[in-house]
Amino acid sequence: MDITIYHNPNCGTSRNTLALIRNTGVEPRIVDYVSKPPSREVLTDMIARSGLSVRAALREKGTPYAELGLDDPSLGDEALLDAMLAHPILINRPFVVTPMGVRLCRPSELVLDILPLPQQGPFTKEDGEAVIDAQGKRTAKNV
Repeated sequence: MDITIYHNPNCGTSRNTLALIRNTGVEPRIVDYVSKPPSREVLTDMIARSGLSVRAALREKGTPYAELGLDDPSLGDEALLDAMLAHPILINRPFVVTPMGVRLCRPSELVLDILPLPQQGPFTKEDGEAVIDAQGKRTAKNV
C-alpha cells in the first residue's frame, strides 16, 4: 500500500494521524518534512490535490509566519511557496498522500476519508478522545 505522510514527530495531530494509518495494518512512508522538505513541485501538487489554497496550507502557530510578514494579503502563491520551502515549519501538517487522494489531516480523523483499508481495532487520540470503536468503526462523534 502506497501511503506517504509528511510528518512532524513533535506534533500531536501528526502523531495521531500516523497512528490511524498504522491502525489499518499499513506502515506508511514517513517524511520528516522539517528536515527533508518536499520539492516545490511536490508541495504545489499536494496543496492543489488537497483542494487548498497555498495560503490555507501555511502554518502560523509556532512558526516565523508573522516575523516574515506572511500575513500580508498582497503576497502571491510564489512568495508563500518560497517562504514554505525556506522555512519548512511553515508547511501545515500532516499532509497524507494515498491512492484515494491527498489531505491536510487537521484534525487527524480526516485521514480516515482517504485510507484504502479499514481500521483494524479501536483507536483513541493522545488527548483521550475515542475515534474508532472496538469494531473498527468511527465513533458517533467522528462520523
